[in-house]
Amino acid sequence: MQTLIVLALIGFAAQLVDGALGMAYGATSSTLVLGAGYSPVVASASVHLAELGTTAASGASHWRFGNVDWRTVRRIGIPGALGAFIGALVLGGISAEVAKPWMAGILLLLGVYVLVRFSFRALEQREGRRYVRGRYLVPLGLAGGFVDASGGGGWGPVTTPTLLASGRMEPRKVVGSVDTSEFLVALAASAGFLLALGGEVIARDVLLGLLIGGLAAAPLAAWLVRKVTARLLGALVGGFIVLINARTIFGVTAEAPTFRGWVYAGIATVWLAGVAVVVRSHRRDGSPLFNAA
Repeated sequence: MQTLIVLALIGFAAQLVDGALGMAYGATSSTLVLGAGYSPVVASASVHLAELGTTAASGASHWRFGNVDWRTVRRIGIPGALGAFIGALVLGGISAEVAKPWMAGILLLLGVYVLVRFSFRALEQREGRRYVRGRYLVPLGLAGGFVDASGGGGWGPVTTPTLLASGRMEPRKVVGSVDTSEFLVALAASAGFLLALGGEVIARDVLLGLLIGGLAAAPLAAWLVRKVTARLLGALVGGFIVLINARTIFGVTAEAPTFRGWVYAGIATVWLAGVAVVVRSHRRDGSPLFNAA
C-alpha cells in the first residue's frame, strides 16, 4: 500500500509538470521508477501504458480549456506513433545491463535540455501564420516518438520546445496539442512493448499508481498551464531530472565517491543558477512568476 501511494504521488507530480509544460511526464516518472529499482523496459512500458489514461484525460482537459490545435495533433501524432512503436521494439531487444545506462543517459540529456531551454533562453512568438507546416511536423514526430519509447521519455522535450521556438503557435496551444497527441504515441509504444515482450513487461503496481496520480492531476494541470510561468517550472524540473539520472548512471559505474560528490555539487550549482536566472529575469522585466489570467 505504501508503494502504491508513493507511485501515485509520482504520477500526480509528473502529470502536473507535463500538463503545465507540455513535457517531462515520461522523463520525470521513468526517472523515479528507474531509480526505484525497476528495469528500463518495465519502467518505460509501464509508464507508457499508464499514459494511455493520463494523456486521454489531459487531452480532454486541454480541449475543454481551448488549448488544442487538432491540425497539429494529427500531423505530429501519427508519425510520432510510428516512431514510438519502433523505439519500443528497439528497447525491448536490448539487455538490461545495456539498457539501464542508455535510458538514464537519454533522460539526463533531456533534463539538461529542459533546464537550459527554460532557464537561459526566453521564448518568443513570431507574427504571421499560427501553425507549423506538416513537412516539419512529420520528422519531428518520428524523432520524438522514437526517443520517447526507447529512452523512457522525450516526446515533450523533443516536440514542445521545437514548436515553441517556431513562434507560430500560442504557448498554451503548443502544450495542449503536444499533450493530446501523446495519446497516440503512448498507444503505439505500449503495443510495441506488448508485442515484443508480452504482458509480463508491465509492473501492475507502477501502472496503477501512476494512473491514479496522473488522472487526479490532469484537470489541475490543464488549468495550471494558464496560470504558471513555464520558465520557472521548467528550470526546477530540468535540474531534478539531471540530478536523479546522474545518480542512476553512477549506480552502474565505478567512479570514486569524491568524484561523484563533485559532480553532484556541480549539478546543484548549475540548477540553482538556472532558477536564479529565471527569478531575476522576471524581476527585471517586472513580470510575475505566476500569471494573473
